Amino acid sequence: YLEMIKPAYQQPIDEVTYRETIALLEDLMKLLHPFMPFITEEIWHILAERTDSESLMIAPMPKTQNVNEKILEQFALAQEMIIGIRGVRNEKHIAPKETIELFIKKNHGQQPDVTFDGIVSKLCNISALNYTDEKIEGAASFIVRSTECYIPIDNSNIDIEAERKKLSEELKYTQGFLQSVLKKLSNERFVSSAPANVIEVERKKQADAEQRIKVLEEQLTHLG
Repeated sequence: YLEMIKPAYQQPIDEVTYRETIALLEDLMKLLHPFMPFITEEIWHILAERTDSESLMIAPMPKTQNVNEKILEQFALAQEMIIGIRGVRNEKHIAPKETIELFIKKNHGQQPDVTFDGIVSKLCNISALNYTDEKIEGAASFIVRSTECYIPIDNSNIDIEAERKKLSEELKYTQGFLQSVLKKLSNERFVSSAPANVIEVERKKQADAEQRIKVLEEQLTHLG
């Protein structure tokens, strides 16, 4: 979160973001206070001017609100994308300060979701983020769920055999995961007794794994 809101070099943070961040930290102190009373009380008094008679101990707890499940899922996908990009940087020895391009290929009729593209670009130092319908030659690649991601790099830095091994290992793991999900769904006792939402989660795992397997097999075929 702090990386996301960090302003440009030597630039001040905007007032709205600052206010919202302080409010969030205050709520976190309230939630943590029963478990860490002394340090949270101290931080709470630092976050804003308060009199000696005011105490976090008697401050009202944050009220529960409806959760936006969609945006949480969108951000979870962005997190996986960021982890994948940073993994490629580390694997290919690309310095964090060096800008890179990112090409994203959606599959199975999925449409691009650009909600957190700006955050991904900022946290991964991406100069250009593009969506494509084609595989990108001469690029390091990774898969997020069933989405293919490509980072163009020098062809001489790509170890085809290593890429094939990595994809094969991912494929083997995903196939094993799919089998475990199918085994659970084929258990009549589980299906008949589990809540509907639990069954739905397992069916989504099945669909995601099947899509990922298809993408991995296509990538292995493309490598030859």
